[in-house]
Amino acid sequence: MREANVFPTYRGEMEYVCLGCQARYPIDELHYTCPSCKGVFLLEDTRFPELEKTPGSAWRDIFDVRAATKNSALRGIFRFYELMAPVVAEEHIVYLGEGNTPVTRSSTALERLVGQSMAFKNDGQNPSASFKDRGMACAYSYLRHLVAKHGWDNVLTICASTGDTSAAAALYAAYVGEPLTSVVLLPQGKVTAQQLSQPLGSGAKVLEIPGVFDDCMKVVEYLADHYRVALLNSKNAWRILGQESYAFEVAQWYDWDLRGKVIFVPIGNAGNITAIMSGFLKLLRLGIIEALPRIIGVQSEHADPVFRYYAQDPGHRRFEAVKVRPSVAQAAMIGNPVSFPRVAFLAEQYQKLGGAGSFAVVQVSEQRIIESMLLANRHGHIACTQGGECLAGLFKAKELGLMEEGELAVLDATAHALKFAGFQDMYFHDGFGPEFEITPDRKLANVPRLVIDQQEKERLSEDAFTVQAAQNVVGILGLDKK
Repeated sequence: MREANVFPTYRGEMEYVCLGCQARYPIDELHYTCPSCKGVFLLEDTRFPELEKTPGSAWRDIFDVRAATKNSALRGIFRFYELMAPVVAEEHIVYLGEGNTPVTRSSTALERLVGQSMAFKNDGQNPSASFKDRGMACAYSYLRHLVAKHGWDNVLTICASTGDTSAAAALYAAYVGEPLTSVVLLPQGKVTAQQLSQPLGSGAKVLEIPGVFDDCMKVVEYLADHYRVALLNSKNAWRILGQESYAFEVAQWYDWDLRGKVIFVPIGNAGNITAIMSGFLKLLRLGIIEALPRIIGVQSEHADPVFRYYAQDPGHRRFEAVKVRPSVAQAAMIGNPVSFPRVAFLAEQYQKLGGAGSFAVVQVSEQRIIESMLLANRHGHIACTQGGECLAGLFKAKELGLMEEGELAVLDATAHALKFAGFQDMYFHDGFGPEFEITPDRKLANVPRLVIDQQEKERLSEDAFTVQAAQNVVGILGLDKK
């Protein structure tokens, strides 16, 4: 299938479009907010109508053939090149193995416990172990395009992060190398040890700021407004573009038939839910899919500004940032999401085409989040706390009557479970402070048990130690003799 390896000839003509004042700007420079009104951008390919001339069935065949490619430029998110950033040359595409993460159907036992057919898309199996690699692959590919075009000899990439963004940004910067240098700003004491080790390991300059993510974001925004830096948070519209690949992959996995599918997405900075809605809308516009799946966003009670907005009467909604409280869904602990204007804009379009019930947001407790993560992982998944947040959202959606019998829930596990092993340990050892509002269920606590102590081991001979330790195991487990 040689055609699978052939790089596309189509080239788009892309522009930044402000969601506030509708102003348009060329893509020759990096823009993050509108110079006129400070609104956020989406990227638009003005040649997109030419893509509509190709039937949806033909596009399905093109993307299905590319699934077998050995061309590294097309193996990841750029399999869907025409829908992504079709201005980037093949040699500028960065591929580290991102994308094509598995959709894993849940076990019969878990589905019986939940009362719904369900699956996790395990985005923790991306290179830096989170979904952020999708956006970084696109953003860094476009950065390489700009560096080549302008001959830049020094580019500082910078981001604020609760962990996953910094890990992805540092990894891709390390791979691309000169002229890029990576700097990440983290909230002091609010990032797990596992997540902190990643940007340090990739060689990034790591700076800590007292406070929460929102405080770090304000500093990064100030730097982007006043200095020449490449901002890599979801304010960067190229990041959002890359994350649309999640929607494309889900659609392809289900043979482009999304009827009866409900996509659950945790909402942090709101970039991912933005990208997923935008991706499905593109597929619908091209006739690649015939119906939109329903989308349900999920927020913790400790960081729920988007939920609060949609809980208001539709005619009198007003967005207000919230002061976040500590959350185990650390990546979602954002009180003033940058991409909220994108959510409001795209959700309106989504509901016009998919119906009033096609988009909703639910709120869940911290207790439900951590215990849902444990429940999922005890049935064979590798879900992070945000994946637990999605499962908690499914429970809540069922309680609210938002799920129908026979629908399949596709849950977004945004990162690998090992990134949040510390929270699991805190649950098992009752280590949460009162601010988390989590009381461990002793039936779920799975702490190691000492079979034999060191003093007894030293007292016994080697053979006697083996026999005694084995007998102690028998007593703990209640084993029967053969």
